[in-house]
Parts: sequence; structure tokens; C-alpha cells
Amino acid sequence: MYRAEIIANQSVQDDIIEVLEENIPGILYTTVPLVTGRGKSSYKLGTATWPETNFLMISYIEDEEKTAVKKIIAAVKEKFPDEGIKVFFVKSE
Repeated sequence: MYRAEIIANQSVQDDIIEVLEENIPGILYTTVPLVTGRGKSSYKLGTATWPETNFLMISYIEDEEKTAVKKIIAAVKEKFPDEGIKVFFVKSE
């Protein structure tokens, strides 16, 4: 089992959720709708200077679903190359 953490611009939240639900039936997840911070190329702070914000999705997935999640997020990143979409996996029990 893995803990999958997806961090991305709020503008692509619906797209990510939609494709994950379509491709991984029964996927369970939690979203944190407002996440701020600094990424590799920009700040997302929700301020007048840096107005954009991110969201965080956490899902515990089975080992065999990891490749599917990676491919799904790669496809979304290809569609939205400038939105700073990242996925991280942590081995879990």
C-alpha cells in the first residue's frame, strides 16, 4: 500500500479528481482545498502579490494502483504543463 499525495494548482483539481475516479473505480481520497507554499518555479500564497493557491489530495492506494496513478497524473501534467502538478508516493501499511 502507498500513500499518494498530489499537490497542484486549484484550477486543475476537478480534472484530476475526474480522471482518477474514472480510471480507478472506488478510489478513496481526502482533499485539502487550500494549500499555500513555494514550489520549484513559483509561489502559491493566496496573496495580492502571489494570488494563486494549490490543493492537496491524499489517497491510500494498493501497490498495483501506483503505476496507474503515475500515468494518470502524467497525462494531466501533459494537458496542463504550467500548473505545477506533483505526485509523491510513500510506502504505507
